[in-house]
Amino acid sequence: MGLVEMNAEQSYLKLLAALQQRHDTNTVFELAGLAMGGAWIAQRLASDLGLPHYGVINVAFHRDDYAEKGMTAMSTAGTMPTNLPFEVNGAHVILIDDVLQTGRTVRAALNELFDFGRPASVELMVLADRQSRELPISADFVGEQVRIADHHILVLEKDDAGKFSFELEERTA
Repeated sequence: MGLVEMNAEQSYLKLLAALQQRHDTNTVFELAGLAMGGAWIAQRLASDLGLPHYGVINVAFHRDDYAEKGMTAMSTAGTMPTNLPFEVNGAHVILIDDVLQTGRTVRAALNELFDFGRPASVELMVLADRQSRELPISADFVGEQVRIADHHILVLEKDDAGKFSFELEERTA
C-alpha cells in the first residue's frame, strides 16, 4: 500500500466547482453516487451545494462478475443499498463514482438506475479516470486523469473531517 500522488481533495473541489456553476444557472439535476466511494462524494456534494437529497446506487446485483464477487457484493448491498429519493422518470441524473477504469461498474449502475425509471439524461462524474476502458463509456466531469499499473487499485478514503484521499493497493484478484 502507498499514498497516490494525486490529490483527491483537490479533484473533489474541481468537481464541486463544475456543479456549482451548473447549480447557479438554475439547472435542475439529481445526484446519484455509486456505493461506496461515489455515494460519499454525492453526499458531500449535496451538502456543499445545499441540495435536499442525493441518491445511492448499489450495483451488486447487476455486476457481470457477480459470480466472483458474490459475498463481497452482498455485504455492500446490505450496508449501502440503492436509495433514490427522487423521481427517476424525466430526471437529469449525474451519476457519481470515485474511479472510472473499465466502464463495467458504470454499465451496472445504469442498469440499476433504469430499474427505477427512465431519466431524461444521465451524465457521469468521476474523481479519478484511469483511462483503460473495456466499454465505450466516458465521464462528463473528471477530477483528474491518472495512469496506474494494472496490478494496482485506487481506494478512496475519507477521514473524520470528510476530506478525501486515495490509497494505492495491490490487486488481489
